[in-house]
Order: sequence, then structure tokens, then C-alpha cells
Amino acid sequence: MDEMRLVVVGAAGRMGRTLVALIGETKGVTLHAAVERPGAEAVGVDAGILAGAGSLGLAVTADLDAALSGADGIIDFTAPATSVALAARASAAGLVHVIGTTGCSAADDAAIARFAADGARIVKSGNMSLGVNLLAGLVELAARALPAGSVDIEIAEMHHRHKVDAPSGTALLLGKAAAAGRGVDLASVEVLSREGQTGARVPGAIGFAALRGGSVIGEHSVIFAADGERLELVHRAEDRSIFARGALSAALWAQGRPAGLYTMQDVLGLAAPRPA
Repeated sequence: MDEMRLVVVGAAGRMGRTLVALIGETKGVTLHAAVERPGAEAVGVDAGILAGAGSLGLAVTADLDAALSGADGIIDFTAPATSVALAARASAAGLVHVIGTTGCSAADDAAIARFAADGARIVKSGNMSLGVNLLAGLVELAARALPAGSVDIEIAEMHHRHKVDAPSGTALLLGKAAAAGRGVDLASVEVLSREGQTGARVPGAIGFAALRGGSVIGEHSVIFAADGERLELVHRAEDRSIFARGALSAALWAQGRPAGLYTMQDVLGLAAPRPA
């Protein structure tokens, strides 16, 4: 089988550079194009040199039309509006689209789902790592097993000083897993911040706390607190490449799949079977 031709959008960003470097080391994929916004300093720079992987003879471009011509898939860790626009392009061309973007609104998610139904093969996740997605499965299991009336759930996360959204997409992914375990909708029980005279904790709430500072790649703790004991499930990301490797695995997995919206739970075989 020919190598999957991938377009990395946001090639000058942290994840973009990591993806460009790893594509050259990953069997079954090749870098078709590296894209940045018009006017970005990286436009015209060799994508491999930008990524610290040596010259690839492929310059970063701002011409998305040219970049997508002949491509098989897009990998996108950018911003919500960009991801929605790319989903539309993926739908029109029948491409694979891997979305690692966080901070999407309900309207953004709805638009992405529509484009997936219309022809794109989209894999979207708040976190692409194997460890985090296994953690989500454990969180759902624990939330199902522990009584909601006497066990409180809190989710704490910390990221580097440059992160722009809070709570993180991973924290929300874990919150959804906890809510699923309890058979409730996260939106009905989430407490995203606390300030001032908040009163006693609402029974059944799922709370979030976000810390920002330094160069922390990502740390997430899900705390199940009961009277007299506490269970903590923790994941610490030590290298950004874990997310890039997951995204490349997702792209390869999505090849040949029917159009639709998938998650890393699907990629890893952890999701419930879909109706035929």
C-alpha cells in the first residue's frame, strides 16, 4: 500500500513541529505539505529544518488549496475556527481529518459532526495519547462502581503558561468519562470554577481546577474523595511526542473507514461497538 500523504496544519507550532519530525520516522505515512497562516514567519522555511529534523526539501506554505491537492489526510492541532474550516475541506474532498484541537464550543463540535457525516473521516479527541484514553476508561469504571451519594469527583489539571483554554480538553474528556460512569450528562453536573462564598459542595457535582505555569506538558488527576479515603487516578505527559504518535496512529486507522466522527476510544478498540 502507498504511504498515506499527510498535511500538517499549524506546522510552526509545538505540535506541528513534533508531527513533522515524527512523520519522517513513522512507517506508512509521508509529509505531503506543511501549512501555516499567511504572513507567518515560517512560510517558505524548510519544514524539516523548522522541526529540527534536517532538510526535507519541502517549504512551509500558506496555500491551503495547493497543500490539500493530492493529500490523503490532515492533522490539525490548531484553533477551533480553523478546525471547523478544515473539517469542511476534508468533507468536500473525502479526506481523513485528525483533530487534536481543544477549546471547541458546542457549536464547533456540531459543525464538525455534520462535516463528518457528509463525507469526512474525522478522528477528534481532547487528548491523543494511549495513556490518557486508558485513564478515561478507568475513570468511567470507577465512577460507575463508586456511589455518587458519598463519593465526590474532582478533576485537577496543569499545563504550560502558553495554554489558552481552560479546563483543558483532556480534563473535559475525563469529566465526560466520569459523567458517563454515573449515567449523567456532564453539562448538568460540572463545576468549572469556584470563587468567593460558594456554599457547601453540591452532591453529585464534578469539579474542575486548572493550573497554568512553566513548561508543563500536561498533568491530570481525577480524585474520588469519600469519607476516610481518597482514590486518585493520574496521568503525567513527559514528552509531547505521545500526542503526535497517537495522531499518526489515528490517521492510519481512519484510512478506509466509512465517513463519520470517531474518537481515540474507537482507534484503540475501547469504544462500544457501533450499530451496523
